[in-house]
Amino acid sequence: MEFSNIEESNGIITEEEENGTEINEIEQRKVRLMRAFVEREDPSVKEVDDLMIRRFLRARELDIEKASTLFLKYLSWRRSIIPNGFISSSEIPNELAQNKLFMQGIDKQNRPIVVVFGARHKPYKGSLEEFKRFVAYTLDRICARMPAGQEKFVSIADLEGWGYTNSDIRGYLAALSILQDCFPERLGKLFIVHVPYIFMTAWKVVYPFIDSKTKKKIIFVENKKLRSTLLGDIDESQLPDVYGGKLSLVPIQDD
Repeated sequence: MEFSNIEESNGIITEEEENGTEINEIEQRKVRLMRAFVEREDPSVKEVDDLMIRRFLRARELDIEKASTLFLKYLSWRRSIIPNGFISSSEIPNELAQNKLFMQGIDKQNRPIVVVFGARHKPYKGSLEEFKRFVAYTLDRICARMPAGQEKFVSIADLEGWGYTNSDIRGYLAALSILQDCFPERLGKLFIVHVPYIFMTAWKVVYPFIDSKTKKKIIFVENKKLRSTLLGDIDESQLPDVYGGKLSLVPIQDD
């Protein structure tokens, strides 16, 4: 559900949806109820805005109990993986050195564009902790760059050159879990491009773990329709130059 006008002053939802005031009022009421409940469980929630609570509610079909459970689990996760409140580049040197994730431009709905090059990802043997920190670092930076009134981003996952040495099922599942459970309702659309046939082996393993809402946002793009498909959502002036657009890509750590 997209709102034509969202008032974000202090993160309080006040504007009515153009066609569906009743649904908006239901959301606002449930946000208040959920806030009262989770604040009793965790006083730090007082620092969280209504928009975040609404995203967790939407992720659980406005079920307050399920959304509250997910939200409190997220707060616990965040204290564990990001004890200082943010992740510095010095905590993820190996991941940043792979130079695999970039941000540049906005789509026609004013959503930031993120580009990931899957063939540059080199999975580690053993601990996944640095990769998990990298995912959290990335999503925090994306959210910080959201234009006013926008809550979602668009991603292009480019798999050109991807091979079995890049396959990282544990990493993919960890990233998926963080995106769905800790940053719900943030992904607007995911274009998967330059897909090699062998990637589908890994995809079949990961696919069952993708929730139904996220599945609807994923688009596999044929090579011959790549530019035209991207231009359907992204103006040429905002499209990365690697896809025939006007903007040069900027590494996530330099944005």
